[in-house]
Amino acid sequence: MFHYLIRRLALAFLTLILITFLVYALIRHIPGTPLTTDPAMMNPGKMPSQTDIQRWEKLYGLDKPWYQAYFVWLGNVVRLDFGRSIPQNNKPVAQLIVERAPATLMLSVTSLILSYLLSIPIGLWATVRAGTFRERAVSTLLYMLYSLPAFVAALYLQLLFYSKLGWLPLFGMVSDNYTSLSTAGKAWDILKHAILPITCFTYGSLAYDSRFIHANMEEVIRQDFIRTARAKGVPPWRVIWHHAFRNTLIPFVTLLGLTLPSLLGGAVILEQIFGWPGMGRLYFEAIGQRDYDTLMGLTLMFSVLTLLGQLLADILYAVVDPRVTYS
Repeated sequence: MFHYLIRRLALAFLTLILITFLVYALIRHIPGTPLTTDPAMMNPGKMPSQTDIQRWEKLYGLDKPWYQAYFVWLGNVVRLDFGRSIPQNNKPVAQLIVERAPATLMLSVTSLILSYLLSIPIGLWATVRAGTFRERAVSTLLYMLYSLPAFVAALYLQLLFYSKLGWLPLFGMVSDNYTSLSTAGKAWDILKHAILPITCFTYGSLAYDSRFIHANMEEVIRQDFIRTARAKGVPPWRVIWHHAFRNTLIPFVTLLGLTLPSLLGGAVILEQIFGWPGMGRLYFEAIGQRDYDTLMGLTLMFSVLTLLGQLLADILYAVVDPRVTYS
């Protein structure tokens, strides 16, 4: 196992270098720079002189060719310096990420928990009731939910619960009077703002996970060892839960490992629609402002999470299936 981990970590390091190199090349070729996308510069009276622009470019390293600037950035990352966001009041990138991460984690972790808590029983129930009218109706509903884009659902939910019913706020994370509320009032205010985003984050993964579990269970229950267990008189619930479901954990573990990047990745479109101050919205803002250091910091974080998720899935294979060994 130790030698396997060393090989995987070495491969992950090389992959990380290649990803960041290519992304840095792409973003540096986007028209504009952090100094020329400032809305204040649209006012001719506030336009800086060419001398000031050249001085700022030298100060922030924008005067170097992109391939030289990449290795400067990489050297700073090795020293755990992720740069500073020029458009965001010259804040450190690490500080921006730490400030935005809790908002995204509130949505993604809640959505992940709800999805797994609901999808596993739905998938097992659909396996037990396979072929019945109720199972077909639920499967059709899940298929329709999976086919509905989240941003379309977000707009309809806003129209229903804000414009028509007036039950839930339209966007944002807190209300204007948030600071004057009690502790319980603040918690309720955040919950009201989070209900619609969490719903949009959850229903697609719930539909996919349920169908995923059902499809894998249908394959497993046709195996000989399941027929043998039933022939020995093993109770049906034990056949489904102990024998069949445990043998679907390997593909399920793969799915779990791939969800790790989404915990902090957020959803750019959904966070924009709901005005949610999370990581997805930060990425969108950084693209519009040509905020190179923030873009690279987020890209590095997402890439590390993706590679860690894949490594975690491989390790969990050996946990759920004793036949898998990396020695």
